Amino acid sequence: MTPRQLFILSLGLAALGVALWAAALLWRLWRSARASAHIGQTLQAREQAALAQKAAALATPSGAARDQQLLNPLASARAPAGAAAGPELATGLQPPAWLDSGVARALLAEEDRKLLDQAGISPRNGSMLYVASRAVLAVALPLLAVAVLQPGGMKALMVGFFGFGIGLMAPKWYVQNRASRRREQVVEELPLFVDLLRLLQGVGLSIDQSLQILASEFGSVLRVLGGELALANQLYASGRSREQSFQRLANLSADDDMTAVVSLLVQVDRHGGAVQEPLKQFSMRLREKRQAAFKEKIGKITVKMTGVMVLTLLPALLVITAGPGFMAVIRSLSKMGGNG
Repeated sequence: MTPRQLFILSLGLAALGVALWAAALLWRLWRSARASAHIGQTLQAREQAALAQKAAALATPSGAARDQQLLNPLASARAPAGAAAGPELATGLQPPAWLDSGVARALLAEEDRKLLDQAGISPRNGSMLYVASRAVLAVALPLLAVAVLQPGGMKALMVGFFGFGIGLMAPKWYVQNRASRRREQVVEELPLFVDLLRLLQGVGLSIDQSLQILASEFGSVLRVLGGELALANQLYASGRSREQSFQRLANLSADDDMTAVVSLLVQVDRHGGAVQEPLKQFSMRLREKRQAAFKEKIGKITVKMTGVMVLTLLPALLVITAGPGFMAVIRSLSKMGGNG
């Protein structure tokens, strides 16, 4: 067998191994989804049984139980829903444990997990698809490049190496691009989010009510923050603290303003106090910051337009202003040549 045939055979065997590994990943994904569905059904059955028992107990309540229900109706209604939602949310927001070992851990580093969160991709199913796509493309692209280009000798090795690198990094480049666009969208939505939150606080709503309304009613204008707020509200309803439920929202943007808003909401939820005046000052600071950013962009555009004007308008101006003079000089030289 020639070296080229041996190289193609080795790539084929590697592709077969990666295909078997991808099949194992899909099988684990199916088992995980089946187990999650079974857990959800079990928790739903327990919740229905608890609600039935509560309905039976409410039919003839004692004096102390009736007073407790009247004093704290939200806590009694929140407990079953939180118990049912907690395991499902915790399972959905964490990648499978087997991704923390072996080759999968190298393909899904801590940086990749943060990028998946910032890109809005499911940490459980998205992480497995991310790892599988990197592994499959890292083997499929070299094979495809060798089959199409048909290089020989060292060229085949170089083509395989570049194909392996591009296939390994292509999913990460896609996730980085998506995360970057979402971060820019968060920066654009943050001033509107602060203004709406201040408006809802001004009409007498609490922090919880304001966040619920922002997540449910303003999702069309807060496309990224609305979904993240809905997820944070679900985590808070399942028993997490405000700081824990806002952790994903704080890591969503690399901008310090989002972290400052989250810290303000956590402090108000923990210690209480008025939040309308700090939000007003923060909104003014955001507007000033955006105005400064716009001025900076305008300054850059002015510098760029100077080069465009030099390349386009200056030749036209030279033709218009100096053209008649050049024509007169040319006529004079022609007449002198004719006379001579």
